[in-house]
Amino acid sequence: MSPSSPSRAGASLPISCVVITRDAADRLATTLGCAAACGERLVVDSGSTDATVAIARNLGARVEYQPFLGFGPQKRRAVELAAHDWILSLDADEELDTEAVRGLAALDLSDPKRCWAWRRRTFIGERELRHGPWGHERVLRLFNRTRAGFTAHCVHERVDGATRPLLAPGSILHHSFSGCADVIFRSARYAGPKAAILRDKRESAPAWMLPLRALAVFTKSYGLQGGWRDGAAGFVVALSRVVDSTLPRAIVSVDPPSAPSPSPPADRPDAPPPR
Repeated sequence: MSPSSPSRAGASLPISCVVITRDAADRLATTLGCAAACGERLVVDSGSTDATVAIARNLGARVEYQPFLGFGPQKRRAVELAAHDWILSLDADEELDTEAVRGLAALDLSDPKRCWAWRRRTFIGERELRHGPWGHERVLRLFNRTRAGFTAHCVHERVDGATRPLLAPGSILHHSFSGCADVIFRSARYAGPKAAILRDKRESAPAWMLPLRALAVFTKSYGLQGGWRDGAAGFVVALSRVVDSTLPRAIVSVDPPSAPSPSPPADRPDAPPPR
C-alpha cells in the first residue's frame, strides 16, 4: 500500500471507497461526496488532463497514479492499494442515493464472506430508464477483498469469489450517457476490445447468424424486457444491445487479428450495455 495518509480523518466506517478515473471531473465530486462516511476515499487515476485529480485532492481523497491496465486489472490495482479490506467500488459517474448513504452505515460488516449489491438506476441525460435491460440491474459494489475481488477482464469486469450478494437499501444513480447518440457510440467503441476477447476464446459467428442474433437481442430488449415502455430511449438502448452483441463478432470475422481497434474510454468502466 502507498504510504499516503488516509483520506478522511475521523470517518466512522472501516470501508475504502475506490474509484478509477481518467478525465472524470464532471461528476467526481458527487461520487466522492456520497462516500464521505467511508474511512478512506481512494482515486486511482490513469492520466487525467482535466481537473479530476485536483477535485479529488480538494475533497480529501487519496490519489494514486496507475497507467490504464484495462478495467478489471485497474480495479484490482485499486483494491490492492486500499487501506481497508472492505471495499466500496464506485464508477466515476455513479453515486449512492440518500437512502443508500443512510443504509451503508447500518450494514453488518462482521462477516467478511458477506457482500452487497444495489439496484442501479441508469440515466440518459436527465431521463431515467425504468424498463428494458437497464431497468432491472443489480450491481455488486461492497465486498471484503480477503474473500472476493474483480476478475481480470479488460471489459465487462465483475466481482468474483463472493457469496450471493445481499440487496442493500437504496440505489446507485448511474449518469453515464449524455444523450442517445452517446449510447450507440459507447457500444461501438467497446466492440474492438470485446472482439479481442472473443478471439482469445476462439469464438466466432458465421455471417448468416448475425442478423438472427440481432433480431433476437432487439426483441428481448425492446419487447420481452419492456424497453418499449421507455419510448425512443428504450429503442436506442435496444439498438445498442444489437451493436454490443453483433459488431464484435463481425469484427472477428472480417478484420485481421492485427487490425487496430479503439480502446474503451478509461473514465467509464461500465458504459457498454449489460450482457
